Amino acid sequence: MDNLLKFEFFKLRKDRSFWTLVYGLIASAAFYPMLIFFNDGTFSSELVSVKELYTYTALGGNNYIVRLVPCILAGFFISSEYSIGTMKSMTASGNSRFRIFSSKLLVFSMGAAIISLIFPIVITGITAIFSGFNDMPELSYFVRTIGLTILYASAFAAIMALAAIIFTDSGKTIGFLILFFILFDSILYALSQKFSLFETIFDYSVFKLFLDISKPNIGNGEFLKLLLVPVMTFIVIGIIGSFVFQRKEIK
Repeated sequence: MDNLLKFEFFKLRKDRSFWTLVYGLIASAAFYPMLIFFNDGTFSSELVSVKELYTYTALGGNNYIVRLVPCILAGFFISSEYSIGTMKSMTASGNSRFRIFSSKLLVFSMGAAIISLIFPIVITGITAIFSGFNDMPELSYFVRTIGLTILYASAFAAIMALAAIIFTDSGKTIGFLILFFILFDSILYALSQKFSLFETIFDYSVFKLFLDISKPNIGNGEFLKLLLVPVMTFIVIGIIGSFVFQRKEIK
């Protein structure tokens, strides 16, 4: 297992698609505050609240990044291994398929977590520096939202990894996942308005709860739900993915 993890970490460090996404997100996050501070060609930091920018812009915009950008990485990091023969070589190496999938899931989830943190951290850091740290978010709120972002990014990554080992083509994986994450929560919400069963499923789904992590005031019961749902989703989808991968015919 250690060797598999080292191999996957090495792959992630050398993955061009991963670094392209990382640098692209850093550039986007760094450019956005410039539009605010350099309005009409002159620098101005008046009335810029770091807290509001973090809550509404950084976390709000990150909603799409967390659910869509890692889909691209899933296609190139996992699905492409079928076409280049890496997946066949790994399964023939004597390692169990459970360990192979687990190592891929763990490292891919770490990559997705890194991607999920770039936009809120970079945009908040640059805004804080330019604004003179005006109206900063509370440390407890910042730590809580960052921690929950990592958990939900990992939960979504498990879903992406499951699709990536089902499809053997990176293009199909990316296309399917982007459509899935764009449409699924809307479809689930529509069903929840008509059927009580789907209402319960929607209320306890990562798709709905992820939108609640930016709330300023969260009770203990609600926080526990926000904490447990992504963890359970990651575990359950991970088990399903292992089961599917063990029965997957690899050519």
